[in-house]
Amino acid sequence: MKIGLSSACFYPEVLTEDSIKLITDIGFNTGEIFLNSNSEYEDGFIGILNEERLRHGFEIKSVHSFSSAFEPYLFEIYDRRRQDMFKYFKKVCRAAKLLGADYYTFHGMRKVDFNSMNRQHVVDIYDKLIYTALEEGVVLAQENVSWCMSSDTRFLELLRDRCRYPVKYTLDIKQSFRAGVDLQSYLDAMGGDLVNLHVNDRNEDRHCLLPGMGSVDYEELLKKLTAIGYKGDMIIEVYRENFKKYDELACARDFLTRKL
Repeated sequence: MKIGLSSACFYPEVLTEDSIKLITDIGFNTGEIFLNSNSEYEDGFIGILNEERLRHGFEIKSVHSFSSAFEPYLFEIYDRRRQDMFKYFKKVCRAAKLLGADYYTFHGMRKVDFNSMNRQHVVDIYDKLIYTALEEGVVLAQENVSWCMSSDTRFLELLRDRCRYPVKYTLDIKQSFRAGVDLQSYLDAMGGDLVNLHVNDRNEDRHCLLPGMGSVDYEELLKKLTAIGYKGDMIIEVYRENFKKYDELACARDFLTRKL
């Protein structure tokens, strides 16, 4: 298991194309890249990122899109809007493949009442999304997000049980705290289909801190990950306001390394 870093940690201060050098300068050689605007899905920009990736020996494990701009609308009933948003989805899949990523970290549908949701419509959309991602050469990894349907373990279980194609998952610790759902419930729902992990910490006052700065029991978490056969990496993902100096990110990596 490697310790990686997400370029989201530097948003909005650092341009996406400049984040790879910064991440490797801090001492990480793997992680997740956020594409922060629609123009960053285009082949020309992805070519620039690829040059940076190769120049600095950085492995991109997963890609995250500017998700709020289009992912929720993939589930619209209005077909034309849905089809327009699907074009962006394919672009992100293609970008992830070109960058050598294994996974597309996906937020998806905004939160609605689970019992009144058109479940068959949702499952049909996911089947199309998962299949399209696989066609493009990447795996869709549904992330638990507090303001999305994916915060509800019943929703994750629905995808697991009813989708025609295999659903994989990204677990984000801070989003678990924000949703008020314990990590074990998400681990139970995701099980052996967990492929990507965003790590952070918390205390009584703040839902997001660097690993080692709060009360998360990482030794216990590692035991639980081992129990479900997790073989992916740990990607540190916090917000820019959660640290003052870049050295703090290296300290968080060293903390996790000791736990491993």
